[in-house]
Amino acid sequence: MRLTPRTPEVRVPRLVGLMAVDARETAETQGIVLVAPDRPDFHLAVVDYVVRQYPPPGSEIPRGAAVTVWCEVTDGEGGGGSGVREPRRPGPPPGGLRRELDEPGDPFEVLR
Repeated sequence: MRLTPRTPEVRVPRLVGLMAVDARETAETQGIVLVAPDRPDFHLAVVDYVVRQYPPPGSEIPRGAAVTVWCEVTDGEGGGGSGVREPRRPGPPPGGLRRELDEPGDPFEVLR
């Protein structure tokens, strides 16, 4: 197995847009440490996305130095504000299937 020489400086990878779990893995392979001042539980975060980082990608920093990342604010893991919100208000307009089909009953009602 061939070992690559450990340089004292590393280039900061682009972490913006990565999920927290991927950002941590990328940082670990580069030999840097991630800190997130807005997420004290960043080491447990999985689906939060990194929206900002400092220092910027491509900067050279000492191996083992910290890179600060900020994540999007969510209501919880996977929250994100998306998904189905039921019941919908106001309700859907009348019609639909009833508009297409006759009401049950005698189709030839006697008119008097």
